[in-house]
Amino acid sequence: MATAEEMKNQMAAKKNNSGAVATDKPKTIEDYLKQMAPAMSQALPKHMDVDRLLRLTMTTIRTTPELKKADPGSLLGGVMQAAQLGLEPGLLGQCYLLPFKNNKKGITEVQFIIGYKGMIDLARRSGHIQSIYAHAVYENDAFEYELGLNPTLKHTPTMDEDKGEFIGSYAVAHFKDGGYQMEFMPKSEIEKRRTSSPGGRSKYSPWNNFYEEMANKTVIRHMWKYLPISVELQEQVANDEGTARSVKDITPDDDIFIDAPDYINAEATEGVEESENKDFPIDANAQ
Repeated sequence: MATAEEMKNQMAAKKNNSGAVATDKPKTIEDYLKQMAPAMSQALPKHMDVDRLLRLTMTTIRTTPELKKADPGSLLGGVMQAAQLGLEPGLLGQCYLLPFKNNKKGITEVQFIIGYKGMIDLARRSGHIQSIYAHAVYENDAFEYELGLNPTLKHTPTMDEDKGEFIGSYAVAHFKDGGYQMEFMPKSEIEKRRTSSPGGRSKYSPWNNFYEEMANKTVIRHMWKYLPISVELQEQVANDEGTARSVKDITPDDDIFIDAPDYINAEATEGVEESENKDFPIDANAQ
């Protein structure tokens, strides 16, 4: 892999056929996304359109300014994970791209988080689940939960304006073969999982505005291993609430990067002159 200085010199000295300095080198997030579009198209399921994914990604970046300062490889890796899972970031709550400071590396990285709607959508795509849902339970609800040889779950939400304190969430999945899986998680366990994730503590976290949905998603995520879902999808979902992998590790076709094999790496972009596009410049040195 080229060093940052070598890559800087290569990018500064690169010539086109006429001997002039090349001016078409991607320097903005939007440029990088467009160059990744062919790889995203290969990864996307049939129900998704790459142009829409790019538009949603740019909207997410506009509404989350810290993403502009994030390590480019981490950010683009998060977008590629969304593409591989067929989830749309941002508005619909299927998945989120959250910036967080990695103090050990001294950089801002992106955390890829699947939302409640995204988990439900992924489960339904398996083809083996008839229905799946999750609900929050409050202090004034009538709630009964029992495990053992004959598990029982009964929930009657209160109609009172005062629901009382949130006490936990449960999820139920009914399988097409007649079986089912259910899970209840008390608030203490949900909070333990929220606080253990950098994204759960971020000021941009969906937990701040959609606590109930994220609590429900946490329970579905916990029972995920018991659902009839492909090993491939299980492995992809394993990256939920983790740092987005480098895009070079997950891109299905590396040929699109042949002109500059290391440019997507944050180290390789260090010191590169900022783009004239001031809306979405890549700042590899941003802290």
